[in-house]
Amino acid sequence: MSDSEEHHFESKADAGASKTYPQQAGTIRKNGYIVIKNRPCKVVEVSTSKTGKHGHAKCHFVGIDIFTGKKLEDIVPSSHNCDVPHVNRVEYQLIDISEDGFVSLLTESGNTKDDTKLPSDEALQAQIKSGYDEGKDILLTVMSAMGEEQICAVKEIGGKN
Repeated sequence: MSDSEEHHFESKADAGASKTYPQQAGTIRKNGYIVIKNRPCKVVEVSTSKTGKHGHAKCHFVGIDIFTGKKLEDIVPSSHNCDVPHVNRVEYQLIDISEDGFVSLLTESGNTKDDTKLPSDEALQAQIKSGYDEGKDILLTVMSAMGEEQICAVKEIGGKN
């Protein structure tokens, strides 16, 4: 290669490229994660078709958006790469619930995190509010992927009196 050659890479992502990583479509399994239509999804169904006369086996993915719960589908040649979101789950202790629907959480380092909204799931929201109103110590699990985050689980801490 000479120094005068220039390489141009076409990027589908903006500066947040580290929000996902590539993985070969044929290696993604059920209960894994995949990006479908720019949304992080949990794979609920994978089916692979045989190679056709044009040579590529296809993977048919059915995924549920991890934040909205919407069902999304995609078909990708099994030898091609798919984007897989970096999905993180972190537990925080609940400090306060504000009137505008935001929660105040205590981080591991002892700081507060005040930018998380109550979940849109009614049952989960009711569980958080009732536990808070009863004065229980509550841990909230916050799932984050691709720059979004949402409370996805609640659990009570401390012994029963």
